[in-house]
Amino acid sequence: MTALPGPVSPPPRLLMGPGPISAYPSVLRAMSSELVGQYDPFMTATMTETQELYRQVWGTANEATLLVDGTSRAGIEAALISLIRPGDRVLVPVFGRFGHLLAEIAERALGEVHTIEVPWGQVFPVSAIEEAVVRVKPHLLALVQGDTSTTMLQPLEDIGALCARHGVLFYSDATASLGGNPFEADAWGLDAATAGLQKCLSGPSGSAPVTLSERAVEVIGGRRRIEAGIREEGDEDAPDFIRSNYFDLGMILDYWGPRRLNHHTEATSMLYGARECARLMLIEGRDAVMARHRLHGEAMLAGVQGLGLVVFGDVAHKMTNVVAVEIPEGVDGDAARSAMLADFGIEIGTSFGPLHGRVWRIGTMGYNARKDAVLTTLACLEAVLRRHGASVPSGGGVDAALDVYAGAGA
Repeated sequence: MTALPGPVSPPPRLLMGPGPISAYPSVLRAMSSELVGQYDPFMTATMTETQELYRQVWGTANEATLLVDGTSRAGIEAALISLIRPGDRVLVPVFGRFGHLLAEIAERALGEVHTIEVPWGQVFPVSAIEEAVVRVKPHLLALVQGDTSTTMLQPLEDIGALCARHGVLFYSDATASLGGNPFEADAWGLDAATAGLQKCLSGPSGSAPVTLSERAVEVIGGRRRIEAGIREEGDEDAPDFIRSNYFDLGMILDYWGPRRLNHHTEATSMLYGARECARLMLIEGRDAVMARHRLHGEAMLAGVQGLGLVVFGDVAHKMTNVVAVEIPEGVDGDAARSAMLADFGIEIGTSFGPLHGRVWRIGTMGYNARKDAVLTTLACLEAVLRRHGASVPSGGGVDAALDVYAGAGA
């Protein structure tokens, strides 16, 4: 008889890649709390508390703010499949891997998908998006805010007003950026936004915060009526719409709303973890959390430059929480990453598509956006680079980061 495995015992890791990253200890403690029934008064009160916390995280008064049980991709799919009706035109500006993901999911929702692209490492000027909106006349604009494949942060501030002028729904995926970079759902005119916990919010993957404007809720509600066969004027030829039960945001809204209509059994431990992620952010303060990400991101940026590494992409539009660097010529990128993990217990990331094997991605986010994590990573990276044949300035990375900290009084 084969021996049974022992208890789960993961090795200690410092997760300094593009995500997932190390969770806050109190998030892990919250997730080990006692389970209760899905309609226990404590459970429903916790759901209500979590909704209010995430309204503040998103910068919104949207009543329709909730969690979708699943990874950040579950939130994306729930939003797109609930907002797109077969044949609806969808515009997706693509500046990295995750723009392609939005386009794929929109196609699976049977939307008529149109894409525009810029080279990886760049972002879109508002004028390019408006030109495409005028040309395509989409029902929905789907746009990633921060794409970790390129580390770029797409400015969103003027996109909502653009969409409002042209009668277009505006959705953004903020998985990689929420909590470490500004996001103002109401002020920027978002109709829908989704994220995950495993980046700047510093929790485990498995719960997707979602917020929906009143307009988005009306669209979802109207299309559920069509799905149910309740036709209104102008709906005579409308095809069926929401093809998923699990990701039907209308049904999920009924579950999270005052009626608490059964849809699924809420993932209780993930709810506790998501609540704690938001609570910690708000205790520290939204502005303070973003300033912390900015400081440690600047220190890491200076540090990799101090090691003589070339930063990939338009630094002016880089996310605060992750930097991509060109792998030095003659260095086996995968072997160096493996050495960082095996010898020092530090994980950094590679990338995808045209950047695979060309860059490393190093994160400073959530619990790991702190001085000791930055300095330890830079010191170990220097040692690994030397072992793999790269000529790097002795102490150059740590010294450059320390200069940033000294200038900030940190």
